[in-house]
Amino acid sequence: MKLRRFLLRYYPPGIILEYEQSKCMKTKSIDLLDLKAESDVDAIVDELVNREPLITISKMEQVRNLILKLQEKISTNVSQRYYLFKVLRAHILPLTNVAFNKAGTSFITGSYDRTCKVWDAASGEELLVLEGHRNVVYAVAFNNPYGDKIATGSFDKTCKLWSAETGKCFHTFNGHSAEIVCVTFNFQSTLLATGSMDNTAMLWDVQKGVEVFTLTGHSAEVISISFNTTGDQVLTGSFDHTCIVWDAKSGRKLNVLLGHRAEISNALFNFNCSLIVSASMDKTCKIWDVETGKCVGTLRGHDDEVLDVAFDYTGERIATCSADGTGRVYNSATQQCVCKLQGHEGEISKIIFNPQGTRILTASSDKTARIWNPVNGECLQILEGHTDEIFSCAFNYEGNIILTGSKDNTCRLWR
Repeated sequence: MKLRRFLLRYYPPGIILEYEQSKCMKTKSIDLLDLKAESDVDAIVDELVNREPLITISKMEQVRNLILKLQEKISTNVSQRYYLFKVLRAHILPLTNVAFNKAGTSFITGSYDRTCKVWDAASGEELLVLEGHRNVVYAVAFNNPYGDKIATGSFDKTCKLWSAETGKCFHTFNGHSAEIVCVTFNFQSTLLATGSMDNTAMLWDVQKGVEVFTLTGHSAEVISISFNTTGDQVLTGSFDHTCIVWDAKSGRKLNVLLGHRAEISNALFNFNCSLIVSASMDKTCKIWDVETGKCVGTLRGHDDEVLDVAFDYTGERIATCSADGTGRVYNSATQQCVCKLQGHEGEISKIIFNPQGTRILTASSDKTARIWNPVNGECLQILEGHTDEIFSCAFNYEGNIILTGSKDNTCRLWR
């Protein structure tokens, strides 16, 4: 094994080792999720040299400088106020979903008008129109971190794979017998997963454009799907009140997460793949141990359906939002509510952390998005101007641009 170069990953903090083995280039991630502004860098470097053969004594100073750079980045105080940069009258019919590429240089919008559009985040200019679906484009995704491919899932029962640079359609995936409502890539960009109203999920080979597995086991619609960081497990959430963890290499069922008493609204892994959190219409979220599939905690407190849930990058905090118009932040270890996010006048359908984990963004039916302090629940800013429900929102990779998508047929860029 020969180390070729180091790559930095700011959010969450880590160092990627690019090395050559048997004439093949490979990568290995060293996650530094516990890195803080006050962490002892020399102690971290010593530990890495002891446990990682690719990091030799001669590389110590280089690694030390990289960790100092990460430390400086995560300790930067994020106190930005966001101002409306551009209103994009994106589609002739309502939008469905929006997403940034990892670099934050472009974003995509899906719509009831049967198209997906690609936009330049810096200028707000329309770059590409992806046409070909025969019904609503409901789910959209970049193959982050690469960002060179786009997947679109449609009510026409197909998923399409596109070039993010040229708009060329590489593949059309046929196989579902009902609407596709969620799509996602694994982090390695080798597999694409789709979830459908036909009660199944499917895994597809990105390169070859063929079906790899059909994941059969749910008894109702599959409405959320996600890969773990390493790409060897897939998580599905369903209206049948359950989540299922699947082996992405064999397609077999690993664990069925039983305990919710109503439909699942979202489910996802934390970054280090040790925990899963699920949100449900039964007004609770549950935390699950990935290895055993056992429920290790139930997050209570909402008075109505929980519509979305998110981890921060460390996995230490969980944010939830509800049809009761409030958000909550919980400590994932103690399951205690840290603070409540109060102020919206309608249900909150989307909640996310910024990449740094220092801010929370919510989207609501009250036509506003709000920015919150996750430590004390203070509302720091209200993003106003949409004339209908905001159903989608996103931060770019640096956390300095916000995108909001609304039923008023527009997207707004805030920076």
